[in-house]
Amino acid sequence: MLPTVDEEADGGRHLTTPEASLATEMQVAPGVLEQQPPSRAESFVTADQVVLFRTLSTSHSLDIRHKVDVRVEKVAADAAAIRSIRWHTMPPDQVLAELKSDRHRGLSSAAVKADARVNRVTPAKSNMLAKVLSYVFGGFNALMWIALVIAVVSYEPLGGASPETFTLGLAFVLAFVIILSSMFYAYVDYNASQVMKAITTLAAQTAVVTRDGSIETVDADDVKVGDMVHLELGVRVPADLVLLDVSSDLTFDRSLLTGESKPVPGSITMTHENPLETRNLALSSTFVVQGTGVGVVFATGDDAVIGRIFHMSTKQVEEPTLLQKEINRFTIYVSTAAVLMFSSALAVWGLWTRHAHPGFANLNQALTNAMGCLTSLVPQGLPVCVALALTIIARIMAARFVIVKNLSIVETSGAMTVICSDKTGTLTAGQMLADAVGFVDHEYADVRRVETRHDPAAEDLFRIAYLCNDSKVGDGDADNGQHVRGNPTDVALMRMAKGMESALRQYTRVYTVAFNSKSKWMLTVARDEESDALHLFIKGAPDVLVKRCGRAMMQNGTDVDLDAAGRDRLCQLQHAWSRRGARVLMLCRKDLQERHLETSDTEFMSAFIERTLWNLTVVGLVAICDPPRDDVPAAVATMRTAGVRVFMVTGDFQLTAEAIARQVGIVTADRVDRLGDARADREAYKRVSQLAGHDMKPAPQTAPQQRRAIVLTGDDVADLDSSDWDVIVTVYEEIVFARTTPEQKLVIVQQIRQCGDNIVGVTGDGVNDAPALKTADIGMAMGAGSDVAKEAAQVILLNNDFASIPVAIENGRLVFENLRKVALYILPAGAYTEMMAVATNVYFGMQLPLTPYQQVVFCILQDVTMSISLMYEKPESDLMSQPPRNTRTTHLVDWRFGVQVVLFIGVFIWVSCFGMFFLYWHWQGFGFYDLMFVFGAWKDGYKGFSLAELDSKLAVSQSIFYVTMTIMQIGNILSTRNRRMSTIHSNPLWGPRRNPVLIVCILVSLSVALLNVYVSTSPGNPNIFRFGYVPGIFWLLPVPLAIALLLADELRKFIVRNCPTSWVANVAW
Repeated sequence: MLPTVDEEADGGRHLTTPEASLATEMQVAPGVLEQQPPSRAESFVTADQVVLFRTLSTSHSLDIRHKVDVRVEKVAADAAAIRSIRWHTMPPDQVLAELKSDRHRGLSSAAVKADARVNRVTPAKSNMLAKVLSYVFGGFNALMWIALVIAVVSYEPLGGASPETFTLGLAFVLAFVIILSSMFYAYVDYNASQVMKAITTLAAQTAVVTRDGSIETVDADDVKVGDMVHLELGVRVPADLVLLDVSSDLTFDRSLLTGESKPVPGSITMTHENPLETRNLALSSTFVVQGTGVGVVFATGDDAVIGRIFHMSTKQVEEPTLLQKEINRFTIYVSTAAVLMFSSALAVWGLWTRHAHPGFANLNQALTNAMGCLTSLVPQGLPVCVALALTIIARIMAARFVIVKNLSIVETSGAMTVICSDKTGTLTAGQMLADAVGFVDHEYADVRRVETRHDPAAEDLFRIAYLCNDSKVGDGDADNGQHVRGNPTDVALMRMAKGMESALRQYTRVYTVAFNSKSKWMLTVARDEESDALHLFIKGAPDVLVKRCGRAMMQNGTDVDLDAAGRDRLCQLQHAWSRRGARVLMLCRKDLQERHLETSDTEFMSAFIERTLWNLTVVGLVAICDPPRDDVPAAVATMRTAGVRVFMVTGDFQLTAEAIARQVGIVTADRVDRLGDARADREAYKRVSQLAGHDMKPAPQTAPQQRRAIVLTGDDVADLDSSDWDVIVTVYEEIVFARTTPEQKLVIVQQIRQCGDNIVGVTGDGVNDAPALKTADIGMAMGAGSDVAKEAAQVILLNNDFASIPVAIENGRLVFENLRKVALYILPAGAYTEMMAVATNVYFGMQLPLTPYQQVVFCILQDVTMSISLMYEKPESDLMSQPPRNTRTTHLVDWRFGVQVVLFIGVFIWVSCFGMFFLYWHWQGFGFYDLMFVFGAWKDGYKGFSLAELDSKLAVSQSIFYVTMTIMQIGNILSTRNRRMSTIHSNPLWGPRRNPVLIVCILVSLSVALLNVYVSTSPGNPNIFRFGYVPGIFWLLPVPLAIALLLADELRKFIVRNCPTSWVANVAW
């Protein structure tokens, strides 16, 4: 049983079902209404609807603050300030006296000059110094600074009278790495989410005020407390006002603040103690959609409600994104290992090498070697790779109208487990439309199918919709919502009746009674200029107008008595439409006998309307709704398949929210529970209490009959304790939160985040969504939404397409998979092999197989270049059929990852590099033990070779090591681009996994190696970085080794695919 829409507006306190309301009124025998016209009291007085929305309820908020974390505590002051507003409770004269204003003269010029406050919300401040320091010293840069200081000190003063130019060159290279990494850290953080940076585009630009007794237009920024502001259709309210004078039809669109599309009437009397629920306050940045009014300003800028909501969102403690946490975790591991290597290298030199082999290394050389240990373990190219990877994915997403403001948030979208979506403007179009029309003997389920040429009743219905309407049509087509201004209901009817303009030019409106919440109808008297006849047209709530009707129009235009069967038919239509969340209007008419009316005589017209408004003819019913976006049901289904739950969180009414949730597929269960039903399930409470926090999530159910759904109101949310939240989030797969306030949205997001390792995304488009957007793991705003929402969110859906969210999820998952591939590609050579090279020098007395410069240039130029190609890799399988990754157990780098790096790929690469290194020395007459444990034996020449000759041969062997790493990385990247799939089925040159960028990157990496080796060794070049000429054979010998690496990994993948329970599969990354 569903209440009618108009009764629902009473906040659900006195609800009746459509059958009870409409049918009861309709069970009147034909002719009775003709004999007993309604009295004036019956005609004009009904229960006033005083609660249209609830926000920041005092009792709710006080309870909520004890149930959530410190972030909600920080918004308490602003919430308390909103709740403490009392201007609406004061008599108008007291308001004017305290604000030192005059109803007729407004503020004086002196008072305006004395008030230096600006009517603008202050942007959030950011600590730029802290940001710059984090860029320069954050991540691996701290270790690079240590290495840089060591290099500088080694050059001067430890370098003595003849410091090595190589050390100075290395210092410059390290400085370049620090600068480059800092730039990329800054780039990743550039333009990160800051709520309301563009707030000035949201605020009204001008305002009409009374000052010194004259009406003038001023900049909205110059509006002062005490100003008398004039309001009219289409105006945005420039500040918070107490209404002093209103027309009977004054209404406001508060959807930016409340998320509700239904307009709010204005009033000069207090209708609720809550300042955000009373109608005698007009709030800043809301729209006037109908009527006129005058109000006095009581709050501007930061002190206005919109300013308070802004500060509620900016006071949230920003947490690092999931990717930032993963990078930080990885950085800690690597930095710890690097510092241990650095310390152990110095300790070995100080405790043993210095004494056992005094000629091997002095303090300067020991520091340089220790610096090599430090830099060898640091994948210097990783920050650059991450920044470029995120940039590439962000551009791919932008091409699909998904704008990512903070690059590091990209990966978070792929880990989302729950999306809390607003209804109005997100799941729905945010625009009221006529959905269906019905007559006593026929229904059009789709209003677009109505053809007035062949349907007299429809033509009459459209005529009433057009003439009994206060919306304004500007230049352009009435079908374009941007060209129709007015009450959303009137706009919907006007757009429905488009095309009737020429046929209705014969009618002239001579009298109008505006709609108000007491009478629940709007009336127009129009003259047919051709026949000079007057016609009365009226629209309004069916349960009110049906009492005045005795006739009904059939589809063919014939008038008949409105009998019981006709009333039942209309009742059934209203019930069916109400279940879809539609607002139902009845349109009626009456042909008047009079040819002239004294419309200027108010008393005469009131008496005339009272006499005439009975025995009306029902023309038909119209269903008006804010329809779901066409693409939403498919998007919800896609996310359900991907293991992402979609919850609705809206300020709208419970029944409307549930109806829309069913239409878009958020609710599919046959039965929908309420809070009482959930609490009655004691077995669920017992079962959930025994679960660990990370296990609190429902098992996915594919069959709707197996799913459990629940609808909770804002009052319910305020009443929930921690055990209730645990049960609701764990047991229910489908949840709708209705009649929620901004504070309650914060609570909902925070509580869901605390259960079951959930990563929560929030979508929205209104000012009221900003705090929740800021608090969530990822906030997503619609492009057509308010600037507040867009600035609070990390992701903006430019095309306002809810279906873009699966795109964000898929790309987020893809970027995580590809970043793992990047790390797996970089670490075996750029960290592990380089570390082994330095270790042989420090611990085993061998000459350094790879110079520090070669380490750095390999990581920064070649590894970064090759890694770019991995970011263009397409998914190996359908990522959207897999559940979201568990951020607690699945990390960027884990022990399985370590097995692949240390015991498999890494071993292949460093053994191959050392093999080529020793092979060259073997051809020069040096055996294995001629190179190992040598320490300082080379100081005065060795094995018949001078020191200069040995240094020349060493430069060649080091370059061979460098070239071998370059070629082995080609085999590594060909194997790493697939976790499970064979390279045979993922050809980079053609087919579905085609990746031409890979070929280009391989050629670039080889070119860098060729330039380093042969330009440095060309005649006349100073060869600062000590490269040696590499014989051609050493470019060819590593190729079969790289192929062997690829084949070995192919064998591993084959075992993983075909023996998923084997130990190889269990340790596979």
